Amino acid sequence: MEIARGLRRIGADIVNSYLVVDGDDVTVIDAGLPGYWRLLEAELAAIGKSLDDVRALVLTHGDTDHIGFAARLYKEKGIAAYVHTADVERARLQVKKPNSGWGPVKVKPFAGFMLYSTRHGGLRIKPAERLQTFSDGDVLDIPGKPRIIHTPGHTPGSVSVHVPMVDAVFMGDGMTTRNVLTGASGPRPAPFTLQPAEAIASLDRIEAIDATWVLPGHGPAWDGGVPEAVRLIRDAAVAQGGSQAQSPRTQ
Repeated sequence: MEIARGLRRIGADIVNSYLVVDGDDVTVIDAGLPGYWRLLEAELAAIGKSLDDVRALVLTHGDTDHIGFAARLYKEKGIAAYVHTADVERARLQVKKPNSGWGPVKVKPFAGFMLYSTRHGGLRIKPAERLQTFSDGDVLDIPGKPRIIHTPGHTPGSVSVHVPMVDAVFMGDGMTTRNVLTGASGPRPAPFTLQPAEAIASLDRIEAIDATWVLPGHGPAWDGGVPEAVRLIRDAAVAQGGSQAQSPRTQ
């Protein structure tokens, strides 16, 4: 689906993977779920391209619903995903996420997320063994020239990815616009966040970015600009009252 010129989303917005199209070349931001492989092929075909035009894969962090087809992309095309140094072990599935940072859970949204994930291979995640690493402030020499901003909290190696060419910041799970556990919409803290207070503090590092599109790992694209997204996330965090740091409870 086209979001803006040079900017596309793969699959439904329950789990997001994005394409940055820079002339003849493509950078993928996040690898979603394993079943997104065929969706990647279809999205590329829709713009007259193929897997041969993909030059890079950038991971906003190493959680399982972001590394989905990373292993296959390396196996078939020799493209090793980029990830922050602090999330290498997570992307290799050597670190299991603890059962914390959930907050409230509503049965219908959560069941829908789990069903969608299962249908798209969420129970068959392969580790992203071959990786390239980046650090805060790096500008990668790949299509779109993305700039890496370390925004830890959701995971230690969570990053935001600023791509001025498409007027966008990819935040991964530094935010969500549709909470997969409750269905709540609009910019807000993402569930499953390991260090909620750190995640909110990390917003200081992107607040001044002049970009229209703010793109989450889960939920619809947001076109209200980075400063407004940051304000709404902070407001939601205050209203949430720290519940994200608690164990899950069903409503």
